[in-house]
Amino acid sequence: MIVAEALTKRYGDKTAVDGIDFAVQPGKVTGFLGPNGAGKSTTMRMIVGLDRPTSGRVTIDGKDYRSLRSPLTEVGILLDAKAVHTGRSARNHLRAMAATHGIPRSRVDEVIEITGLQSVARKRAGKFSLGMGQRLGIAAALLGDPRTLILDEPVNGLDPEGVRWVRQFVRAQAAEGRTVLLSSHLMSEMALTADRVIVLGRGSVLADASLDELVHAWTTTTVTVRSPRAAELAQLVADADVSVTSAEPGLLQITGVAASLIGDTAAAHGIPLHELWQRTGSLEDAYLALTEGAVEYQTKGIA
Repeated sequence: MIVAEALTKRYGDKTAVDGIDFAVQPGKVTGFLGPNGAGKSTTMRMIVGLDRPTSGRVTIDGKDYRSLRSPLTEVGILLDAKAVHTGRSARNHLRAMAATHGIPRSRVDEVIEITGLQSVARKRAGKFSLGMGQRLGIAAALLGDPRTLILDEPVNGLDPEGVRWVRQFVRAQAAEGRTVLLSSHLMSEMALTADRVIVLGRGSVLADASLDELVHAWTTTTVTVRSPRAAELAQLVADADVSVTSAEPGLLQITGVAASLIGDTAAAHGIPLHELWQRTGSLEDAYLALTEGAVEYQTKGIA
């Protein structure tokens, strides 16, 4: 488990991370989200000892990362896939890492196969494409078969097959009881991968909830109805908690009531329905609503 307690990091007058508390539990994929400048990278750097907290602390299974005697076998990290010796082959890069922890060469071959690097294992890492560099970074994170994985933008540069592989891989790791912290800007992919989500904004925790809880709390479900008797149906479903709008005759946009209830009401009164569908908010909708006031760089809409 990764636990942050009053974790704070200041750079001069700037507070990058402001007294945050969270826990990343084993057996789940926890998504780590936030706009640029939210403090995600700083927080991950503090988790793995690259930056020292100004105050507070963050631990992995109750221990400071800097105190771990065998880091590779306890925590697998992908923060910068470009952090490799560009003149070494992928295999030799992994062998050099393995040698620091007494990890056998057979494990190097295993992670090369797991990450699909067999065909390029003898090529210099400096010649790798972005996607292949990501796979090498993931292979390095897996090298010690750690119980905790911290992956920053692991699907960056991957093709659709690679993106799906990462999704299936991290879910399988969590299913085996590992702790997985996953950062990504791809909301659609995070929605398919994460069980729980921590959202940062301007150095503070804006949300720490299950995916379903977050979407339910920060989005609105809208039901679209098309009927020749739309006005009559609107009166029947009208309620203090129900909002009904109409952009054109015969078409209704209804919030505050489920599509099934609208359908039952129409049937009970013999009202024909030509269209009835429900749109539930997405993780992206929830994220944008949640972080609206925490974006460091605002953009203007295109006229």
